Amino acid sequence: MDIKEILSKCDHTLLDRCAKWEDIKTILDDGMKYGTASACIPACYVKAAKEYVGDKLAICTVIGFPNGYSTEGAKVFEAREAITNGADEIDTVINTCHLKDGKYDLILSELRALRAACGDKILKVIIETCLLTDEEKIKMCEIVTESGADYIKTSTGFSTAGATFADVELFSRHIGKNVKIKAAGGISSIADAERFVELGASRLGTSRVVKIVKKEEGHGY
Repeated sequence: MDIKEILSKCDHTLLDRCAKWEDIKTILDDGMKYGTASACIPACYVKAAKEYVGDKLAICTVIGFPNGYSTEGAKVFEAREAITNGADEIDTVINTCHLKDGKYDLILSELRALRAACGDKILKVIIETCLLTDEEKIKMCEIVTESGADYIKTSTGFSTAGATFADVELFSRHIGKNVKIKAAGGISSIADAERFVELGASRLGTSRVVKIVKKEEGHGY
């Protein structure tokens, strides 16, 4: 697979709680230079980032991150504010507490409210696969499909594990035709990135792919 094709599927990501503007600028510059799908950054930087890149790069941010147990209203507010500030894509974390309690109607209600809040912007739903059984993952495939969200996403990268090939394969068997897959967390090589795409992932949440390309060009950091 051509490296440009892989890069075009990457949400070039920096969500470090100590990230400075100069760090974010590097992510944005790299995203524009290497043609990534988006830059995924903390919500506090969305407005400045959008002003910096204009229409040259999609800006993605995270909602209810990383634990997902804030209220529906709080998440909807976060999403609306992010979009007002210029976000093109929203990655939200499900309420795992509700999933473990079997309160599927509350999860669906929240995702539908976020879908409405996002309008025509892209909505990705992080289900944190490392905390779930296969049965729970399949249930979330059904709920995400019913909600009208654009993507189901494996992981935040802030829990006990990240994306696995098995989870992407499972998603691909159980999501509806309207839902795409984002693999995120621990994607550490070009070979891994290519394999996730082959298994059905349309997006990859990672910073390492760009870092590898820069290193091969002699601009490592």
